[in-house]
Amino acid sequence: MADLSTLDLNLLRVFDAVARERHVTRAARRLNLSQPAVSNALARLRAALNDELFLRRPGGVEPTELALALAGPVAEVLDRLRDTLAVHAPFDPATSDRVFPVAFSEYAEAVLVPRVVQRLAREAPGCLLAVRHADRTNWQQLLERGETELALGVLPEPPAIYTRIRLLPEGFKTLMREGHPLAEGVLTEDRLITFPHLLHSPNGSRNGAVDVALATRGKQRRLGAVVAHLSAVPEILQRTDMVMTLSARLALALAEAHGLKVRESPVEIRHTRLSMLFHRRFESDAGHAWLRRLILAVAREVPAVEQGDAPRGDDD
Repeated sequence: MADLSTLDLNLLRVFDAVARERHVTRAARRLNLSQPAVSNALARLRAALNDELFLRRPGGVEPTELALALAGPVAEVLDRLRDTLAVHAPFDPATSDRVFPVAFSEYAEAVLVPRVVQRLAREAPGCLLAVRHADRTNWQQLLERGETELALGVLPEPPAIYTRIRLLPEGFKTLMREGHPLAEGVLTEDRLITFPHLLHSPNGSRNGAVDVALATRGKQRRLGAVVAHLSAVPEILQRTDMVMTLSARLALALAEAHGLKVRESPVEIRHTRLSMLFHRRFESDAGHAWLRRLILAVAREVPAVEQGDAPRGDDD
């Protein structure tokens, strides 16, 4: 086994890239190296560790048992080193090629990310925003594992090692197809719960903000369907008599884009806000701070709604 004091640590960057890509050519592109240079580095590492590390297979390579054992620790060390260096590095958005791994709830992604990407294209054209899904069930794991640099959604109070910034207060509205029986007349809670409801719940929960609010008054609604992705919502509403109560900004956008009827929700829902959470080690990171300021600026630009409540839980 190699002695770390004699091991060229640059070889670990090659190992990490091949372990992530499971393909030598793609790893070379990731590292901006030639394929022969990556193959040569792997040969040196194999000799140093006395193990094949990666075995050729159709379509790429397969890690050996030792490579699988090393992949996690090597990736963690390199990621922490990059984070540490980034904190102390100056940041110029106009010239940076930094990748920002972030995690958004689907609602936050739909409302904020198009405008964030637009700003990035103008102010930081070399940077990449890499968005993955976050919700109440996985946000802390994503941050703890270093898989994301910030999480944004309707999230619980975090441990003290995380900073929390609240944003985007708003209310709820109810969507339905044009010509729906509830599209006209006074919309009351009792009328609303006579029809089946559509619930957007990426984490599979069947209990949303509306259910919590109705339960306080001894009422309940009937779910007609639960969907994991917002892309299914417009056509379901257009094809059925289901109704859907969701965050107002998103309801208005869907109504405008898909010809749906939007009405004020008769259900009074407890006030909450979207939260942006990140590890305190990023507080002095110039690039991270720049991205946080950009997201906050975009959140202020998103058209506000008149109703004073904000999204809560799965109805978002």
